[in-house]
Amino acid sequence: MHGTTGQANATKYIFVTGGVSSSLGKGIISASLAKLLQARGMKVTIQKLDPYINIDPGTLNPYEHGECFVTDDGAETDLDLGHYERFLDVRTSQANNITTGRIYQSVIDKERRGEYLGRTVQVIPHITDEIKRCVQILGEGDRYDFVITEIGGTVGDIESLPYIEAVRQMRWERPQDTLVVHLTLVPYLSAAGELKTKPTQHSVKQLLEFGVQPDVLVCRTEHELSKSIRNKLARFCNVNVEAVIQSIDASTIYDVPLLMQEERLDEVVLNKLGVDSTGPMDLGPWMNFLQKHKNPEQRVDIALVGKYVELKDSYKSIAESFTHAGAAVGVQVKLHWIHSEQIHAENAQDILSDMDGILVAPGFGSRGIDGKIEAIRYAREHNTPFFGICLGMQCAVIEFARNVVGLREAHSTEIKDYTPDPVIDLMEEQKGLADMGGTMRLGAYPCALTEGSLAATAYGMDTVEERHRHRYEFNDAYRDRFIEHGMRPTGTHPDSNLVEIVEITGHPWFVGAQFHPEYKSTVETPHPLFKAFIEAALNEKTKGGVTQKSADQDTASA
Repeated sequence: MHGTTGQANATKYIFVTGGVSSSLGKGIISASLAKLLQARGMKVTIQKLDPYINIDPGTLNPYEHGECFVTDDGAETDLDLGHYERFLDVRTSQANNITTGRIYQSVIDKERRGEYLGRTVQVIPHITDEIKRCVQILGEGDRYDFVITEIGGTVGDIESLPYIEAVRQMRWERPQDTLVVHLTLVPYLSAAGELKTKPTQHSVKQLLEFGVQPDVLVCRTEHELSKSIRNKLARFCNVNVEAVIQSIDASTIYDVPLLMQEERLDEVVLNKLGVDSTGPMDLGPWMNFLQKHKNPEQRVDIALVGKYVELKDSYKSIAESFTHAGAAVGVQVKLHWIHSEQIHAENAQDILSDMDGILVAPGFGSRGIDGKIEAIRYAREHNTPFFGICLGMQCAVIEFARNVVGLREAHSTEIKDYTPDPVIDLMEEQKGLADMGGTMRLGAYPCALTEGSLAATAYGMDTVEERHRHRYEFNDAYRDRFIEHGMRPTGTHPDSNLVEIVEITGHPWFVGAQFHPEYKSTVETPHPLFKAFIEAALNEKTKGGVTQKSADQDTASA
């Protein structure tokens, strides 16, 4: 990267703030801008600053914050990091997600070690200095041309103030290397029949009160922004009219980079940072994916059985993995979100008989376990392709132990600590741990695959590396009995022999994975297990002579 102003090749820092309302899509805008810059040949990474005091989202209820995304290095992070990886196909790390809890913990630890030499520790400069340090870690050594930093929450939130102050300071310290994109809302009032700019004006005014002038406004809207509205926003918010960017509602999040390209967001950003914006852009793979995603040849219906289905963000990476794999296979994946508490022996047939495949989702705790086990029993007995992830894999082991091996009281010690047959048990290194946060088996671990297995066939290799987030594991004392009855471990850790994957012989496609394959699926690299699962569902559906459902029927898909 060669800038026309400022330091040659200096890393540029782009901050994305939000105003008026939460949930406007700062993560998608950040990822879309990053994608456009990446398509120009730039090296880009994105980080998320979360204002809550939790150290990380690992101990947060999914209803509270959606999915907890896990990185290769074992960081439990915000779900937006999943968007970053899916859009850029670049791995994130601990440094890509910072919380107020981590900031304060780091400053307090330094104070306890005497690093502040007895000085009074304050929000300014100590907390803001730590925030700036964390922001600039990713830019060290010129690893990246651009570091995009998304600031969680909304401008004006008390908990966000130190982050906004840190941005102000960085703007002052590195004026030619920093830029602020402010995402805001331009609501449509149906009674008046017009779009209203006042909420955006107030949001920018509040940002100005904190000493930060946004360079670019990205305006979420349901209707096209007229030239007069763009001029009005530019005049009242002190930005150039070409820097008033429309972000209209899209049919899929994967359309947003193209919409931002039409609005010239990347050009505006590059020009303001003094970087050449005339070079070529390659969005070929992205366009190819969108073409396949929007024009599927066939459709499969997949049951996603979990206990957090009311909040679909709880399984965000799984849903997106189906989107990636579906496009690769040329299939529309229609997800049916089924609450595991609704399934029991008497109604499993009614609920699941129309499904081409069944996925039992990960989770923690006892609620909904019986329904997951019933869904797995249905899949096993009716030869319906089945995919179990983490707890879903463990439930498959429990179901098989009870109904095939004959261990009627088999269970997981997570659910029932006095079970006579603990086929799923606490990992040895987890015993005696008191803290919940950050103590699970986290991050990427190798897995050796059995030649000829469904997993090995899907991956096309004999060793893979996948991400984990669990405390309980397959109890190896029962391994031989499971193998005798037809459930075999086909993926194991090469050193500890920990069972990572189980399969049932004689079943069309029955795979349980202790790890989380959904964390590694991206637009350009769909996950092999999801692809194989969809192919198996399509194969069984076609083999059964079922009339193909129109791909455009009931178009809402994963």
